[in-house]
Amino acid sequence: MFSTLENGKIVQGLAGVPVEGPVIYVGYHMLFGLEVVSLSEEFITQKGIVLRGISHPELFEGRRENASSEFSIFDWMKIFGAVPVSGSYLFKLLKNKSHILLYPGGQREALHYKGEEYKVIWPDHPEFVRMAARFGATIVPFGVVGEDDVADILFDFNDLAKIPYFIEYVRELQRGSVKFRDEISGEVASRNIAPPVILPKLPGRFYYLFGTPISTKGMEDMLEDREAANKLYLRIKSEVEHNMSYLLKKREEDPYRSFIDRKLYQTLYLRSESDQTPTFKL
Repeated sequence: MFSTLENGKIVQGLAGVPVEGPVIYVGYHMLFGLEVVSLSEEFITQKGIVLRGISHPELFEGRRENASSEFSIFDWMKIFGAVPVSGSYLFKLLKNKSHILLYPGGQREALHYKGEEYKVIWPDHPEFVRMAARFGATIVPFGVVGEDDVADILFDFNDLAKIPYFIEYVRELQRGSVKFRDEISGEVASRNIAPPVILPKLPGRFYYLFGTPISTKGMEDMLEDREAANKLYLRIKSEVEHNMSYLLKKREEDPYRSFIDRKLYQTLYLRSESDQTPTFKL
């Protein structure tokens, strides 16, 4: 994990991440949201911060719970601070000066199609900028790459849609799903979403880069000025894309990107669990 100091210098670790809340971390949602586990763990370990993830409401309904499991992944999400998407929850978290994890691309980004790896799929208009400005919150854009080191997509929604009765099955599931983004336009509003079929690979390496924190203190005018809010929104999106481009380039210089090389280094040189395998040079 890397973060950016106020002077623009990139450092390894989370030294550039604000300590004082409220903070909204806005980023790219990788395939199946696989980046969330390590992200939450590192924030607790390095900073003592519990990230309050804004998650899809269906994850809290229990419709996807496995009856044979006494404790599911969704229970773990709640323990680690996740809450359903809603304006009231976001308001309360900002008021309590929480550290909030937000993915504007939602499930459309996490269940993307083939060829859309690292494509930022966000709504056309801001959903969170004016709320952040109301509380003077700090916004931290971040990028994450590495999903292609973990799995390849064999069949996406477009492939699966060619299977007889698949579309009817998806539509039936959606009829009972929670709707909370009716007002959103753009690609992210698409209902053509289904979990892709993937081919797992040897575990690769995830890379995270948190950009320069953006303070919204003194920007209360954004509550009325939609154009100013949209400009900041586009700036945040651009920062996320820039962070990902940086990581995609720099990871090619990582001598321990492959699983085998990392395991060999860990076996030969690491003395404790807190030690980390080196990566590319900054």
